[in-house]
Amino acid sequence: MSNLKMGLLDKIEKKTAVVGIVGLGYVGLPLAVEFAKAGYRTIGFDVQAKKVESVNAGHNYIGDIVGDTLKEMVESGRLSATSDFSFIQGVDAVAICVPTPLDKYQQPDISYVKGSAESVAKFAHSGMVVILESTTYPGTTEELLKPIFEENGLTCGEDFYLAFSPERVDPGNKQYKTKNTPKVVGGVGSDSTTVAAALYRSVLAGGVYEVSCPAVAEMEKLLENTYRNINIGLVNEMAIICHRMGINVWEVIEAAKTKPYGFQAFYPGPGLGGHCIPLDPFYLTWKAREFDYHTRLIETSGEINTGMPEYVVQRAMEVLNRDKKAMNGAKVLVLGVAYKSDIDDYRESPALNVIDLLIAKGADVTFFDPYIPQYRHKGKVHDGAKELTDDLLRGADMVLLCTAHSCFDYQKIQALSKEVFDTRNAMKDIENRSNIELL
Repeated sequence: MSNLKMGLLDKIEKKTAVVGIVGLGYVGLPLAVEFAKAGYRTIGFDVQAKKVESVNAGHNYIGDIVGDTLKEMVESGRLSATSDFSFIQGVDAVAICVPTPLDKYQQPDISYVKGSAESVAKFAHSGMVVILESTTYPGTTEELLKPIFEENGLTCGEDFYLAFSPERVDPGNKQYKTKNTPKVVGGVGSDSTTVAAALYRSVLAGGVYEVSCPAVAEMEKLLENTYRNINIGLVNEMAIICHRMGINVWEVIEAAKTKPYGFQAFYPGPGLGGHCIPLDPFYLTWKAREFDYHTRLIETSGEINTGMPEYVVQRAMEVLNRDKKAMNGAKVLVLGVAYKSDIDDYRESPALNVIDLLIAKGADVTFFDPYIPQYRHKGKVHDGAKELTDDLLRGADMVLLCTAHSCFDYQKIQALSKEVFDTRNAMKDIENRSNIELL
């Protein structure tokens, strides 16, 4: 075992290593807090001054973090934030947790990963470990990051260690957080895997699963989210078929769930949201073209899920027509714009597209979300209703439920609304269902 590796493992064991987290968003900030709670001196790096200022002031902006915990870590001196990457010189371990969106052509945009790696590499030094957590295509760690860090004369596996460990963050999940979710780690060489795994084991309680190389870990992450994308696409298509046949798809799913093996329940909805499931499969389809393979199943499920907002609006028109009302000029109240229940995250939320389509068809649209009073979409700022009043419900020709927040009073919504289009089966326990339309 090399002296560098022994020295770094010793620092990890004693928790005297200094940890840097690049990107203080939904992935990076909770991870930084966990390292600080475990006793590590932790420095968060972000190019957004507002995030840096918030962290240093002990102000939390991520729902999965207890605000008092963040404040305690900052006041104890174990956690701080900066936009100055020269502090990397004093860091022993770096985790890169930056966005990996798609560009306008639905191709991977890895500019944030590349830019962050270059900023870190300027101040990289012997005896450090660098871990990429951002979801990306197989090969990114070795094909992109490794050359960037070796440009200054360092050799991977000898002078520094490099690994990929995909983030696993599910905002709003009550059971699994950063602390207790298992981590997958694949390093460039066995030494990199050993060091990166040791770092995570010293902090996280969910366990660490080591794989042979970064490409396996990168592909594993894509498999996780593609699996969900395809199964949601399947159940969305089932919803369309069941509606045409006059069958309640929600009842079908509940019946299928009684089988104790061979079936996992997924549920239909107005489309896919969040940063991972709608986007990650495109990383795989893009990379597969390099190997002359067309990912038909993945792309088909993507088409179905992408088309759900349009299907929802078409169904809403049918409900209004049944009441002898046109969509053009109808007052539609959209409840919930977050991409999932009980969170304030609207990234890629299908509700945003539903609202755009409703407006395009002439509807007078108002939205209410207790977690999101305002959102920005396609360069425009949209303000929601400040509260869900009785008059707001009574005045709508249709209430369209896009996100099933648990704080909504569904009994009241049903009682005061003319028509309710429930795309989430949130009102399944309401006895009087005469004015409720299900997806």
